[in-house]
Amino acid sequence: MTTPLGFAIVGCGMIARFHARALAEIPGTRIAALVSRNPSNAKALLTETNTPPCPVFATVEEAVKAPGVDAVVITTPSGAHLEPAMVAAAAGKHVVVEKPLEITGERCERIIKACNDFGVKICTIFPSRFGDANTALKAAVDAGRFGRLTLGETTCKWWRSQAYYDEGGWKGTQALDGGGSLMNQAIHNVDLLLWVMGDVVAVSGFTATLAHERIEVEDTAVAVLRFKSGALGVIQATTSVHPGYPKTIAVHGDQGSVVIEQDDVLKWDFTPETEADQQTRQRFAAKVGASGGAADPKAISHEGHRRQLADFVAAIRGNRPPKVDGREGKKAVDLINAIYESNRTGRTIEMT
Repeated sequence: MTTPLGFAIVGCGMIARFHARALAEIPGTRIAALVSRNPSNAKALLTETNTPPCPVFATVEEAVKAPGVDAVVITTPSGAHLEPAMVAAAAGKHVVVEKPLEITGERCERIIKACNDFGVKICTIFPSRFGDANTALKAAVDAGRFGRLTLGETTCKWWRSQAYYDEGGWKGTQALDGGGSLMNQAIHNVDLLLWVMGDVVAVSGFTATLAHERIEVEDTAVAVLRFKSGALGVIQATTSVHPGYPKTIAVHGDQGSVVIEQDDVLKWDFTPETEADQQTRQRFAAKVGASGGAADPKAISHEGHRRQLADFVAAIRGNRPPKVDGREGKKAVDLINAIYESNRTGRTIEMT
């Protein structure tokens, strides 16, 4: 019988609960340790997620020495991902990092290099890639159904109250959030757009703080893109739009268009039409209606995490790369930072 893979979760805040619930549903895994500076936070996580008791450590350095820890899940604030990732990699533990991988390209690169140097696998959490509608969209792009890709669009018109930023301590700070509506919330949209449309060669953007006080980052952002393929793109990202609306992604070409709202396919139009197109529309006809965190960050299913962590477990067992590794995770961070640079300088930024 295969020994279960043991995961240590570093950080016991809200997003750690998604990982705990996801791992509970993946055969052959267990939570072997928790890391929290506040033991009561760890205890609350165990209780709320019905996780079996496990050791709780104050530091990741202690946790990686614990028996049965094979991988480390990092759910600390965004700008504090590097340090625990380096410790885990040096200890020979596989590494899972919540989005964003880190808040700068340089810090992302250090994590990637450490995992490569110590021969461990790394996974950046982007669960939207594992949604049924998004995987169908990606398959259509890869099959050339759109003909010449012409336009890719994504919107994340979300709302966060002032209390959301005031209560979090690190939220809305440049040092630990790394950015606002783009780096924290819409990074999932940015990742999806890059995944389906390909690399960006030039970007121009504007950011602003319009609906909140006492934050160092943007709550409203727009950007226009030129993809390597020649197609153009648009990103809208906010936490300033009340009451908040489901995120969207749309891909257009000279032979087809697809529009997805959260997990619902609103448009699926191609020429020539195939029988499979009708089947796809029927498959996604029943509306999910999920808000996906548009107004409440807790109102998100852990199913995407489950699917992605299951892929990571399979990658470890099968000694293959995970579907979303560190290099993939860095792409969205680089594009978002280029948008910030464009806003600061007033220039179009060429991506290398």
